[in-house]
Amino acid sequence: HRRPRDGPHLPPGRRHVRRGNISALYPVAKRALDVAVAGVGLVALSPVLAAVAVAVKLTSVGPVLYRGERVGLHGKHFAILKFRTMQADAERFGTTTTLGDPRITRVGRVLRRYKLDELPQLLNVLRGEMSLVGPRPILESEIVDFNGSFEAFCSVLPGITGLWQVSGRNQTSYAEHVELDRYYARNWTLWLDLYILALTIKVVLFRHGAY
Repeated sequence: HRRPRDGPHLPPGRRHVRRGNISALYPVAKRALDVAVAGVGLVALSPVLAAVAVAVKLTSVGPVLYRGERVGLHGKHFAILKFRTMQADAERFGTTTTLGDPRITRVGRVLRRYKLDELPQLLNVLRGEMSLVGPRPILESEIVDFNGSFEAFCSVLPGITGLWQVSGRNQTSYAEHVELDRYYARNWTLWLDLYILALTIKVVLFRHGAY
């Protein structure tokens, strides 16, 4: 696969880190960071979570939360959590990916724009099904698209954010998405995680590459 048009957003001096050089303490530190941030985040954002839940419930028919099956660490399946952003009968509209997607509710558009729909995934992090940073969770049907990269993808926890999200997201091809996830899985460090988290804040604030 070719590299993304602008290259992945990697911190200076960290482009050739190999997984074999990762300290044995990194996984412990990564989990500690995940639990601390997710726990504090859920408490601090509880008013926002409650407000979003009420907005979703009052403006459209259907459950507040969406639960979708995804593939995670070691190929195990888990239910990813999101605030529902689509109509409960979305299937009647068929399949579409346009910005004017009629399946998305008015509240859902706002939630997606500011990534608020993904806040419930902090619960996935606390449960150990996801990390703050990692490859984006994929559907079972996407495994074939990862080809020889699937083993690397499954070697780490999927993340709420990652290299793909801070490298243009919908401005990159699927092949570039796979390459970025593979790079992260083979080269992650705690430093790289912190760098990606910092870039994520910038992406959310300026909505670059968001949809």
